[in-house]
Amino acid sequence: MALRSRKRILVLHLAGRYPMGGIGWQAVHYLVGLRRLGHDVFYVEDAGAPPYDPRTRSVVEECAYGVEFLRRTMDRFDLGDRWAYWDQSSGRCHGLDRRDLLRLYGEADALLNLCGATRLREEHLRCPVRMYVETDPVHEQIRLAAGDASTREFLDAHTHHATYGENLGRPGCPIPLPRYGWTATRPPVVLDLWDYRPDPACEVLTTIATLKNVGKDVSYDGETYYWSKDVNFRRFADLPGRTSQPLEMALDTNDPAIRAGFAARGWRLADAYEHSADLDAYTDYVQRSRGELTVAKDIYARTHSGWFSDRSVCYLAAGKPVITQDTGFTKLVPTGRGLFSFDSLEEATAAVQEMNRDYGAHCRAARALAAEYFGSDVVLRDLLATAGL
Repeated sequence: MALRSRKRILVLHLAGRYPMGGIGWQAVHYLVGLRRLGHDVFYVEDAGAPPYDPRTRSVVEECAYGVEFLRRTMDRFDLGDRWAYWDQSSGRCHGLDRRDLLRLYGEADALLNLCGATRLREEHLRCPVRMYVETDPVHEQIRLAAGDASTREFLDAHTHHATYGENLGRPGCPIPLPRYGWTATRPPVVLDLWDYRPDPACEVLTTIATLKNVGKDVSYDGETYYWSKDVNFRRFADLPGRTSQPLEMALDTNDPAIRAGFAARGWRLADAYEHSADLDAYTDYVQRSRGELTVAKDIYARTHSGWFSDRSVCYLAAGKPVITQDTGFTKLVPTGRGLFSFDSLEEATAAVQEMNRDYGAHCRAARALAAEYFGSDVVLRDLLATAGL
């Protein structure tokens, strides 16, 4: 890429606030992917919100654990001098000095507010291109359609808007795209950061999941949509009894009644924190799996939003076939080889059987799908082009 095309881009995210492997990888794929396109990239976390400690599964005041998670992650990818975490409670800025961070807002060509991690303030508005990259679609669109002033204020602070809800506003999806010129995008993956390790000896289909999320259920046109996976995990709870393939969930809950209920139906249960404590633990869990079998949040699936998972993209990149609930992504990405969709117990069972008929071929197809449809060069180049970058 010609030097005159080089842009200074800030990625605002929340990997220090939620220091877990999957969230860390989400940030890395954007940071490394943008850098490989030739850009000068910085990671910024300054929402000021209190951090979450996955070891205690609670919000805490002390940010040391999250800051150390960030430090290790940024050092690993040669970004050790290009990150900042502002701890509002102490007023201290870790990584970059606070004055240098504030200066960056006036010098940068663009900021990507990934996940809507930061509610933009006056200092952020000095950056001329401010893109909201929505990884959790539907919620904001429904609130906007309902006339919610806070949502409109949040979105108005951005100059460009992108969403993983690739079907929003299209036939078959009941959710409109009001007001803004939304760009469809999808989770990027830097392919060579994931070793291709197909292994027929791996028997267990796995997934890592937050079982129940709260606080973002929304209603639209007489329907209530749930921002949680527990609705669909319960719907497909009997799946282990329909296949001889071991199925495992690494869940974030220690509730004995919930775990006993799934175990009684044949699910193997693991601890989400153990397998997502850092990037390596997350990678190891994915690469020791036969593939992924998972469901989607109700809000994504029932609206046919077209959403696709960052986590599932990691499985595909590692050459692990993915069997996942249909969210309407089948209109956008081919299925049947390496990637399977389902919306019934029968379809999920058939997908497991088909994957096993020629496991090696489906592993190769999974890797090829990751490269063609989620490769960071293509996804991020297209995303930046929509903002004139």
